[in-house]
Amino acid sequence: MQDIIHQLEQKREQARLGGGQKRIDAQHAKGKLTARERIELFLDPESFEEWDMFKEHRCTDFGMEQQSLPGDGVVTGYGTVNGRLVFVFSQDFTVLGGSLSETHAEKICKIMDQAMKVGAPVIGLNDSGGARIQEGVAALGGYADVFQRNVMASGVVPQISMIMGPCAGGAVYSPSMTDFIFMVKDSSYMFVTGPEVVKTVTHEEVTAEELGGAVTHTSKSGVADLAFENDVEALLMLRRLINFLPSSNKEKPPVQPTLDSADRLDFSLDTLVPANPNQPYDMKELIIKTVDDCDFFEIQPDYAKNIIVGFGRMEGRTVGIVANQPLVLAGCLDIKSSIKAARFVRFCDAFNIPVVTFVDVPGFMPGTSQEYGGIIKHGAKLLYAYAECTVPKVTVITRKAYGGAYDVMSSKHLRGDVNFAWPSAEIAVMGPKGAVEIIFREEKNDPAKLAEREAEYKTKFANPFVAGARGFIDDVIMPNETRKRICRSLAMLKDKDITNPWRKHGNIPL
Repeated sequence: MQDIIHQLEQKREQARLGGGQKRIDAQHAKGKLTARERIELFLDPESFEEWDMFKEHRCTDFGMEQQSLPGDGVVTGYGTVNGRLVFVFSQDFTVLGGSLSETHAEKICKIMDQAMKVGAPVIGLNDSGGARIQEGVAALGGYADVFQRNVMASGVVPQISMIMGPCAGGAVYSPSMTDFIFMVKDSSYMFVTGPEVVKTVTHEEVTAEELGGAVTHTSKSGVADLAFENDVEALLMLRRLINFLPSSNKEKPPVQPTLDSADRLDFSLDTLVPANPNQPYDMKELIIKTVDDCDFFEIQPDYAKNIIVGFGRMEGRTVGIVANQPLVLAGCLDIKSSIKAARFVRFCDAFNIPVVTFVDVPGFMPGTSQEYGGIIKHGAKLLYAYAECTVPKVTVITRKAYGGAYDVMSSKHLRGDVNFAWPSAEIAVMGPKGAVEIIFREEKNDPAKLAEREAEYKTKFANPFVAGARGFIDDVIMPNETRKRICRSLAMLKDKDITNPWRKHGNIPL
């Protein structure tokens, strides 16, 4: 028995050391934590239960049979974040560059299967050089097994990928199918083909950071949601995000106690919207002043800035927030913003998170680049997402709601539950100037007459009462009472029960 215990301790120590102290030091020299240090920082103290510490590869080619690698380059198991169960895998770059082997993939699949059984989020801390070349097709099969679990878990349990090192080739497709992707600046990157291949094929000179770094993917491609300065900040913010999310699609969002009164009024909002309809204002001010304790967790803040998405709380309960941003492109919807918001709305719908929408949208972005890029199909993604969504939906129109964009932004016609408008709201097919130039085109050479017609149009449509007369909005509210009215609406809707017709799945315009 003593021999077995001694052997057990040796194996454990070997697994904890990963690729050895020298490689651990190299990891630290790059400003990166090790796989185990990341788990220790991410999870509640002493909550981690490790699985498959002793699992080893089965490869016998290229001298691999002579290498014993307990754990095989990935640390897997479960623990808690603020007392709530999560499953986690953390790739160990010190062991053969964190490369994925057949058994490495089996370990990840095991915890993903278990997470779906018990209903708990899956967190992947990615730091891998890709497929283990020595294993050939077996490693590729391992990736496909993980991909299949990503698809099966989608909409069942939250999946979050934290890219904390290289992620290239086929390895990028697992994170891309998860719900959120975080990256670390200067130490993580994602791309299908690296700079060398790009140079060979297209003759473009580009660095790994420019091609697939954290800033690139959070501001240009939209692949990643947030970028952080270092591993520590990234893991702490990941804990914060998890606090907003339910553990599975069978649960309602978590409730966090708050002293922020649901009846709180904010009279500064009465002057938020400028008198000049062409003057912008910051929609984030409205969001922050409306949610509990000014606590708003924004998703993709550096991408498609003309729309804002993120999580807040109302009376302690998580809500998803979607809002046009008048400071950027006047709040117009374009291809990028439509895709960004559609994906967020679908996530909220999958996990029973109510959606609050703040609307100030003059329409869809015009121009050949948008039309050639497929704005018709991409804009329809947001329309589809809102129309399909069955969770409570509360909408507040703050200023402009013109044309098809009015319909798309959670209007009453797309089964919006409660739709409010501020007194400054304008709901019409288009703005006064454009409308008058079309309706009264025969008077286009008479500026005085056109100005008169424009004033007439404004009197008729530059208010919320025409829509109110038809029941398209439920009430015109003062800006200062926005929080109170939203809280009351969400309380009324908390037991909402609506289902879509049975189908295998819809065919969203991808």
